[in-house]
Amino acid sequence: MSLPDGNSTYIICTLATCPIDDAFVDYLPSLAGNATYLAIFAILWLAQVYLGIRYRTWGFLATMAVGGLLEIAGYLGRILLHSDPFNFNYFLIYLICLTIGPTLLSAALYLCLARVIVAYGTEFSRFQPRTYTLTFISCDFASLVLQCAGGGITATSGDQATSDAGVHIMVAGLALQVSSLVLFMILCLEYAWQVRHSPKQDRFMDLRSTGSFRVFKYALAVSTVAIFIRSVYRVAELSGGFGGALANNQTSFMVLEGPMVIIAVLAMTLFHPGICFNGHWVAASWTLRGKH
Repeated sequence: MSLPDGNSTYIICTLATCPIDDAFVDYLPSLAGNATYLAIFAILWLAQVYLGIRYRTWGFLATMAVGGLLEIAGYLGRILLHSDPFNFNYFLIYLICLTIGPTLLSAALYLCLARVIVAYGTEFSRFQPRTYTLTFISCDFASLVLQCAGGGITATSGDQATSDAGVHIMVAGLALQVSSLVLFMILCLEYAWQVRHSPKQDRFMDLRSTGSFRVFKYALAVSTVAIFIRSVYRVAELSGGFGGALANNQTSFMVLEGPMVIIAVLAMTLFHPGICFNGHWVAASWTLRGKH
């Protein structure tokens, strides 16, 4: 704004000096809603760490723990935005953490599929368990790199064109994640069809006969679908840019982002693989040369 003497100065925006339309999102993030999500993720994170250590599901624990921490940090960023919606750093914390967090959670689901395949028999599978895991985790890693690169460009951009380029890179990473999840679900359905119409192997028969293992397969499906719905939403949201209608709709975010990821993590916590594999988690593992 201009002063009477002709000099110029800049106003540091606050809710008292600037309209909410000038903030990084055109609404005031819900304090109660985001605090609730943060608390839920914190509880689930503690449960995942406890179960992962108790049952020694180290790979699963690593991906779930890191993904969970990113979710916690992301909702902390949204809580901070509630008090200062004009703060770019708070906006970036929320944007980057909640964008890449579910990518780590997807990797945990890929690890579970490989062990389910070993439990039912690799002879019914189109590919070896290690191929599924390495392929999908590689896609996840590429998706993560794109999302981080896009977030970094957005964070350091000095103009709108560069910022838009960063958003497009983030969308490309999310689109790759969606494509990977679609292929993952197709291959899971194909394998389930093959198993259903083929004679069962004797190995791991005691595991497959347990109710907890049967329920685990449904929990894995629920988690995958929930992450998929959330990822499709984020692609649509960011495709319109930060100023798009969907990116500035708090209701859609609070329904299609947080709850979907909570459902995914909750399913994998209540039906944790360490519990549902009944001590067979390590036995159903694989190596780069093949399964044990």
